[in-house]
Amino acid sequence: MSAKTIFIIIFTVLITIFLMVNTDPVSFDFIFVKKDISKLVIVGVCTLVGFILGFLAGRPRTTVSTYDKNGPRDYPEDRQKDYSPKNELSDEDRDYIR
Repeated sequence: MSAKTIFIIIFTVLITIFLMVNTDPVSFDFIFVKKDISKLVIVGVCTLVGFILGFLAGRPRTTVSTYDKNGPRDYPEDRQKDYSPKNELSDEDRDYIR
């Protein structure tokens, strides 16, 4: 097992123990209503929301690139063409670069 897996298992066990110890009811004020709710529910919901937000924030973003669509693979009849930038420059651009 990797260190990451062992850390996740230990962290999950500690969260579970913490939740099971804190089961007594507590007065919780919502915006307009006051309710007696178990600490287990409050801490559990907060932990779950934290995991979800951490997962969404930590996953890599996918970007769509259109650079691959312009290559010779998409146009088999144009495979013989040379796609080097020098052949695509105008004479005016070549004079400016020199």
